[in-house]
Order: sequence, then structure tokens, then C-alpha cells
Amino acid sequence: MRYFVLPLIALVAMTAYVESDATPDTPRTALVIHGGAGVIERTALSPEDEREIRATLGRALDAGNAVLAKGGPAVDAVEAAIVVMEESPHFNAGKGAVFNARGGHELDAAVMEGHTRRAGAVAGVTTVRNPVKLARAVMEHSPHVMLAGAGAETFADSRPEIERVENSWFDTPRRRQQLEDAQAREKKGAALVEKGKYFGTVGAVALDAQGHIAAATSTGGMTNKRWGRVGDSPVIGAGTWADEGCGVSGTGWGEFYIRNAVAHDICARVAYRGDALADAAHEVINVIVPRAGGDGGAIALDRKGNIAMPFNTSGMYRAWVRPDGTRGTAIFRDEKER
Repeated sequence: MRYFVLPLIALVAMTAYVESDATPDTPRTALVIHGGAGVIERTALSPEDEREIRATLGRALDAGNAVLAKGGPAVDAVEAAIVVMEESPHFNAGKGAVFNARGGHELDAAVMEGHTRRAGAVAGVTTVRNPVKLARAVMEHSPHVMLAGAGAETFADSRPEIERVENSWFDTPRRRQQLEDAQAREKKGAALVEKGKYFGTVGAVALDAQGHIAAATSTGGMTNKRWGRVGDSPVIGAGTWADEGCGVSGTGWGEFYIRNAVAHDICARVAYRGDALADAAHEVINVIVPRAGGDGGAIALDRKGNIAMPFNTSGMYRAWVRPDGTRGTAIFRDEKER
């Protein structure tokens, strides 16, 4: 009996030792943001503008990462990062929103929390200083996912924390000139939408210490847009998506992102096919979208903290903090991201 009992005791002890020696992976945080993809050439960007854009990307990264460093939720981090960019005239969101064909501004935004699949979005708002905050309010304080136009404004009336401004607050000389240039080209027979002429949408994806992912996107849409046009940014699954293992925020020609459910497609390839995040993002952004006739980019993040930032234009404003704490900002295609 002793001959059999002793090995059994030893086996139990060995098993106990192995289990106690194994520790679960410590959650690590990560954050990636974008300020839009498009035709961004060094020759067309002044040194002063480049410095200011990089500095703003850095501040947005700091704002979001500060939330994560304190153990805060990913949804707080993406909101904090985007608010910084919405307050800047350099991006097509919030203060820097482009003009529509009537000479006004219509803004869109979305927020999604991956582990709960909660989402909120607004489209065509005209008096909300920070649309990303209203999108989150829709997610947290309404039974709906998307509110548009006058209805979204009425909902904003019920939320005292949502700051309101006159539509003219979003005016900037640079965006006014872009509208005038677009309308002049249109009179000469140019297409209403030109490739690469609509960059500036902002987005963020975060992984928090609890292993949860959130994504958010905010935009002023396309210069000279008509008829209440809404792009992909507030459309859950098109320009914005987060689930338990992956989050995406897109930027580019929105119609093609909607038609191809770009943000969801990237994460679906990770979830259902087992693709690496970088492979999934590359295939959708650099193959599927161009083949359909569109262009643009995206930022993506998975539960392990892997980051992907593909784009098929000449540049994309982007910045990141990896799980190991390394960080960076980039604008042009030839800039290293490691």
C-alpha cells in the first residue's frame, strides 16, 4: 500500500507546486489614436503646423494614458483622448470640423465598450462642443444606440454635462478656404468627393488594466457635404467597433467603410478566423477597401495590446503607447512606428 500511496502523494504535491508556480498574465494597458488619414505631404504641411499637430497628438495620448495608468476604464481613456483632439482646429472634429455645402457644420461621433457591447452614437449635431461626450451619454443614459439631427440636440438638452456652443464656434479660416476651394472645383466639373481630400477624423482605441477594450471616433464629415450626409464614424461596425478581443476606429472615405463594415470585419477576422491583428487590419484596409474604390486607414488594438495602424494614403496622423510603455507619434508613411 505504501508503495502506491507515496507516489500518489508526490504526484499531488508536484501538481500543487506547478499550479502555484503558474501565474496569470498581468493585464497591461495600451492606447492608440489617430487624427485622420489622407493626402498628407511634407511639402504641404508647414513646420509650425507639423509641430502643433504632433504636440496635440501627444497631449491626447497623455490624457488617455493618464486614465489607464490610474486603473481607469478604457471608455474613459478614449473619451479623454478624443476631447483633446476635438478642441484642436487641426483635426476634422469638434473645433476643426469642416463646412458642409450650406456653410455650416454637422458633427458625428460614436463610442463602443467591447466587453459589454454597449454603444452610443450621434449624427448631424450642430451645437455640441464635444460630440464624443454626447455619444457616450447616448450609450449610458438612453435606451438607444444612435440619435441624429434635431432629436440628438433635444437629447443633449436633457444632459446638463454636455456643453453647447453656437454653430459658428466651429468655424476656422482654413476650413472655410477648403469649402471655397471645393465649391470652385465643383463648378468646374470636379467630382463632389475627391480621394484623399477628407482626412482629419479622430479616433482612439484603448485596452485597460481589467483587459477591457473601448473604441471611439469623432468627425465633421466631408467638406461640402449635402443632404445631411452621414459617414462611417458613427455607424457601429463601419467606422467604430469594439468587442471582447479587438477594437477599431477608422478614417477615410466613409461610404466604402459602411459598405464593407470595415471596423467589424477587422475584428471578425481576429475572432472567427484567428488572424493576427496586423494581418486582419492590413487585408481590410489595404486590399478590401481599395478594391472597392475607397481609401483611408484605421487603428486597431487587441486584448494582448498588439497595435495595428494601416493606411493606404500618403499619411495618417497617429500616436500610440504600447503595453511596455514605449510611445510615439507619426504622420508620414516613411516614419517608423517602433
